[in-house]
Amino acid sequence: MTYLKKLCLLFATACLLSSCSADINDYKGTSPSFDLFEYFQGDIEAWGMVKDYTNQQTRRFHVKVHGDVDGDTLTLHEDFVYHDGETDTRVWTITREGDGRYIGKAGDIIGDATGQVVGNALQWQYDFRLKTDEREIDVHFDDWMYRQDERHLFNTTRITKWGIQVGEVTLFFAKQ
Repeated sequence: MTYLKKLCLLFATACLLSSCSADINDYKGTSPSFDLFEYFQGDIEAWGMVKDYTNQQTRRFHVKVHGDVDGDTLTLHEDFVYHDGETDTRVWTITREGDGRYIGKAGDIIGDATGQVVGNALQWQYDFRLKTDEREIDVHFDDWMYRQDERHLFNTTRITKWGIQVGEVTLFFAKQ
């Protein structure tokens, strides 16, 4: 097989494997059930890390989250403090669409975030404008949250560019 054919086959395989994702419906009937608005109402703290495409941890952070519910709208105020002292704030506005579906907006999110809750899990997907030292790049986030119990939630996120995984975020939430 020629070098070019091998390279094309390798690239096609990588794209196919990197585009695989769990199905939210696999969580039907799992418990505890995840009510997004109920969980994020009030004060929550989270601790997280970012890993790059080599699986190396590149950032650690702490987040204080405050959520307010008004009818079918959840407003989340997130205040980040990174291990290097950098701070950041994000404000999400999330609307309940019915049937476990949600639409969200935030300043550094491109377009709408879309999500669905089934059982104890939420799949949340959106495009994000990622700021690096040199420039800004647009990446895709495939965010999964798993309700563990009354107070705790795990969050794992695959970050992709052109369908290829370039990073990963892991968070642990504790409701205050």
